[in-house]
Amino acid sequence: MSNGGLVMEKLRIEELTKLLTQYNHEYYVLDKPSVSDREYDRLMQELMELEEKHPELKSNTSPTVRVGGKVLEGFNKIEHEKPMLSLSNAFNEGDLRDFDTRVKKVSPKATYVCELKIDGLAVTLHYNNGAFVKGATRGDGVIGEDISENLKTIKTIPLHINNNQPLEVRGEVYMSKATLEKLNEERAAKGEELFANPRNAAAGSLRQLDSRIAAKRNLAMFCYAVPSAADLGCTTHEESLQKISELGFNVNPNRQVCENIDEVLEYINRWTNARFDLPYEIDGIVIKVNQLQEQDKLGNTVKSPRWAIAYKFPAEEVETILTDIIFTVGRTGMVTPNAVLEPVRVAGTRVSRATLHNEDYVTSRDIRINDRVIIRKAGEIIPEVVKPVIDARNGDEIPFEMISTCPRCSSELVREAGEADYYCLNIDCPARIVESLSHFVSRDAMNIDGLGIKVVEQLFEHKLIENVADIYRLTKEQLLPLERMGDKKATNLLNAIEASKENSLEKLLFGLGIRHVGSKTAKVLATQFENMDSLMDAKFDDFKVVAEVGDVIANSIVHYFSQTANVELIDQLKELGLNMSYKGARLADANTEHVFFGKTVVLTGTLETLSRKEAGIKLESLGAKVSGSISSNTDYLIAGAKSGSKLTKAQQLGVTVLDEATFLSMMNE
Repeated sequence: MSNGGLVMEKLRIEELTKLLTQYNHEYYVLDKPSVSDREYDRLMQELMELEEKHPELKSNTSPTVRVGGKVLEGFNKIEHEKPMLSLSNAFNEGDLRDFDTRVKKVSPKATYVCELKIDGLAVTLHYNNGAFVKGATRGDGVIGEDISENLKTIKTIPLHINNNQPLEVRGEVYMSKATLEKLNEERAAKGEELFANPRNAAAGSLRQLDSRIAAKRNLAMFCYAVPSAADLGCTTHEESLQKISELGFNVNPNRQVCENIDEVLEYINRWTNARFDLPYEIDGIVIKVNQLQEQDKLGNTVKSPRWAIAYKFPAEEVETILTDIIFTVGRTGMVTPNAVLEPVRVAGTRVSRATLHNEDYVTSRDIRINDRVIIRKAGEIIPEVVKPVIDARNGDEIPFEMISTCPRCSSELVREAGEADYYCLNIDCPARIVESLSHFVSRDAMNIDGLGIKVVEQLFEHKLIENVADIYRLTKEQLLPLERMGDKKATNLLNAIEASKENSLEKLLFGLGIRHVGSKTAKVLATQFENMDSLMDAKFDDFKVVAEVGDVIANSIVHYFSQTANVELIDQLKELGLNMSYKGARLADANTEHVFFGKTVVLTGTLETLSRKEAGIKLESLGAKVSGSISSNTDYLIAGAKSGSKLTKAQQLGVTVLDEATFLSMMNE
């Protein structure tokens, strides 16, 4: 081809890129298309053919990348230049007025911007010299995953902007209700598991290693924050949203500047009902101080900005049909009745199962199969059946009957006097073994990423693991034949298993599933005994000096280590290289002169500077004993906002009460 011909085709590629970028923005952001779909497709096809002919002329931000194509081996980690903090929550008018009071103490003239809280996945976008260069998930707020290739496929995200300075924009990637419904219909036809809600669908789509799959999911994004808005010449949050809208970003129009908290409440009341008419799911309202200077004055806590809060909608109750009652077996052998429901959406989630807790719960409410029932789900709480609709009964309802034998191994169930639950006592029950294995690898225990319940079930069914020690004997050759287990996934899983060997003692103790030993008690035990051998050698009386370990827990621990099978399991884990020692701060290393050393401290209410968990860890490192209940032996109660009965009891017992500021001052002495 002559140079003249190449130049002409280069100019045509540039022209098509400009046109298609304009048409994308008109269609997906402005909802005002200026050309037909047929014309758009014709131009896109022409550009694809020219780029295929001249690959050296294709840019990384060409409109053709919207269709995807790159297949990644995994996602790289990205450290956020500024942390992506989470928001504190408000659940009622009182919480919101308390927030307003805190803000006005520091910023009396502050006004607010109210925005719809989109139910999706938070991401951040980075631009340089006007071009999109990378994007990442929120992750833990400090480090996220590089999902740039998948973000390029989202048509509401501009690949070019008219701004040559470095720019970061944050927002929420979501899936519309219509897209989710269509996607689930396709998955149902293929026999695939359905997505429970838009958030799961959006997150699952963005974490596809093949960007072509993400491109087919028809995701969208609303932008809601500019970390360096002042660099754009903005003085308010609202100005920053207007500015990025002008640059081509999709900003939700259903926002409002409010002069005071009463206007905020009016906005919330309006959208509490109107949210059901939106084409996408929202799970609350975000309220932010509008003035950027006042945001800086208010600052942030360790994990949340003081100038913003998220109002969560009240629990939603809906009606559906209870079609069956099934029973599941937990790792302790506890058998739980569960309601099978006609699928229904509750609080943005597709619900087809709900817990019925135990026999007494069902019989006291007279819940029956084929009943029309009311179910409720608040936030992340497991859905539950509230009650049956008695007036809707037609005689086809079947009264509840508790089973007498285990649904998995057929062993006789036992209900002890004074207890509400039935138990399968067969330690070889397959259901108990799978649940125990799943508990061992869970986040609060050994935290083995990639070893979810479905993989555990596969491994057990293929007789590759029968106890937790077998997990550490797995090989790649054993893993590869499993369903959806490729070479890369198998390698990552084996690496995660190997890394878990270095966990501190309390993780292993909790993972073993000793009855009555939760994650907090495991930490107390690990701190006190420091290694597994010392704990195994301990007698009942040795536990009397350990805070929060009463007779029931002590008996359970002694009984566990008196069983030959359990001792043999520990020996196997030692031989396989698992750490058997406590790696955290030791009481012996603490400053014995510190005011909190040896003191029993209780935390209550909401702390602004750090979470109660973080405060507890710091106190333990100083030699304090952190307890969950107030007694005459309590030395200090640290009371945050909205302290309740613990504060009242502490005052009655004469326990010293510290506010957050005093606590922090004493802690830093």
